[in-house]
Amino acid sequence: MEILGKVEYMPSSRAEPKQERARRTRAHILEMAAELFAERGYATVTLQDVAERASMTKGAVYFHYKNKEDLAVAVVQEHYARWPVILEAVSARELPPYEALVAVLDRVTEAFRDDVVVQAGARLQIERSLIDADLPEPYVGWEDYLTGLVEEVEKAGELRAGVTPRSAARVLVSAFFGMQHVSDVLSRRSDLAERYAELRTVVLEGLRD
Repeated sequence: MEILGKVEYMPSSRAEPKQERARRTRAHILEMAAELFAERGYATVTLQDVAERASMTKGAVYFHYKNKEDLAVAVVQEHYARWPVILEAVSARELPPYEALVAVLDRVTEAFRDDVVVQAGARLQIERSLIDADLPEPYVGWEDYLTGLVEEVEKAGELRAGVTPRSAARVLVSAFFGMQHVSDVLSRRSDLAERYAELRTVVLEGLRD
């Protein structure tokens, strides 16, 4: 059944194991909350809003998430859970170092463009001062990971003279996350592909010898 262009959430069959039903319900609530957090930010979203978006009662939402902070933390954690899948998929392609670096950022750009959980997690991290809960530390993991990729570029003799892997990684993290944030604020990421193409030309190509 469709409501205002969205598929109404319908409970699964009673024959489905209880544990699996609970997992599916939690995932559905999290996805609906992510939509709201991405659209409106943390401060104005209530659990009642989430319940209405999920086509559930507020009590049902409370059963799975004790408060809005708990739900925000779950969204951010799921945001970070997306990245290992992407990184493993790129690694499996066994690309040359520079092409691997580009491929990772290509895929991350697609995630920011298409995945509402990724979008919501990024916004919640920016609004972390409003959330009375501990969130994962942002950016540091990406800096470490990209440093490793750029080190491989350096070993291949492709890194521009005078550039260190760590400094390159810091610049890439700052440029990339700043780029996607500006795209979100100004166009709700509708121009993200164009902005990323510019970053590839100016920043990524600028790393090569």
